[in-house]
Amino acid sequence: MEKALWYLFVASRGGANRVRIVRELRARPRNANELAEALDVDYNTITHHLEMLRDHDVVEPSDHDYGKLYFLTDRFERHTDAFEEITAEVDAE
Repeated sequence: MEKALWYLFVASRGGANRVRIVRELRARPRNANELAEALDVDYNTITHHLEMLRDHDVVEPSDHDYGKLYFLTDRFERHTDAFEEITAEVDAE
């Protein structure tokens, strides 16, 4: 999982936005529209990042299609220390 976190948040374009999404979802589950508004990022950009985060088992959607909420996965929650270390190193640069 740690390699995936490095890839998602450091090695690929858009890592900063994905960090911001994760931080928002740590506060509470949100849907894509809420994330777009809270982060002042285009809805399509948010959905792209959510898909990447879902593909790497960082977030999972609720079962509802309309207004689908996103949650951090249990697997990611077990690796929050690695997430914090990675993002602290990136923030320091």
